[in-house]
Amino acid sequence: MSYSVGQVAGFAGVTVRTLHHYDEIGLLVPGERTHAGHRRYTDADLDRLQQVLFYRELGFPLDEVAALLDDPAADPRAHLRRQHELLTARIEKLQKMATAVEHAMEARKMGINLTPEERFEVFGDKDPEQYREEAEARWGDTEAYAESQRRAAAYTKEDWKRIQAEADEWGERYAALVATGERPSGEAAMDLAEEHRQHISGYFFEVPYEMHRCFGEMYVSDERFKAFYDAMGAGVAEHLRAAILANADRHTS
Repeated sequence: MSYSVGQVAGFAGVTVRTLHHYDEIGLLVPGERTHAGHRRYTDADLDRLQQVLFYRELGFPLDEVAALLDDPAADPRAHLRRQHELLTARIEKLQKMATAVEHAMEARKMGINLTPEERFEVFGDKDPEQYREEAEARWGDTEAYAESQRRAAAYTKEDWKRIQAEADEWGERYAALVATGERPSGEAAMDLAEEHRQHISGYFFEVPYEMHRCFGEMYVSDERFKAFYDAMGAGVAEHLRAAILANADRHTS
């Protein structure tokens, strides 16, 4: 069976003009021609075209493609192995690029004008949106949440560094307090719970005590948040929840 130049162009997603050019330079000469001189492509021609397009997609110039395919010592299977290796490497590179773009999109969504490298330099493996994501799900249609969006959009790299440094310093103090055996309902624990609420209120969105109670419950029910706080020290998530509840009772009773 053979195919016309138009059919092959349709199969391969190239133009008829491209196939004519490949014929003219000897890269892909049709195996058959009609009595009228029209090109007819065989299955072997289609195999070669596939190889040509693979190499072209990988960035090889046409003369190098021709040299590779016309090498008498080359095994067709060797071409496939080489192309598989090259494509696999390219896929890995594209995946890394896609990840970088996703991080850039995330930063842009937050209003942070940082490169992905800068973003991770500032935050490490922590997510500065840890509070905002949950707030959006629960209170995304509120004015308080809209205010958090406006605040975040105005922050600079230095602002985010300061915010993260304050959060890290608070975490160290809270973990140290838990390690001493301080009760969640103790004055020191409740004071740190209040600092936690004020940190979110000051930088992201206003957190009333009832909302802070919800956060406290979320810190132990949601595995992501529990892991985040327990990474500061053993039992920190449960302790913080209890301290948040005690602090809320202290201020609302």
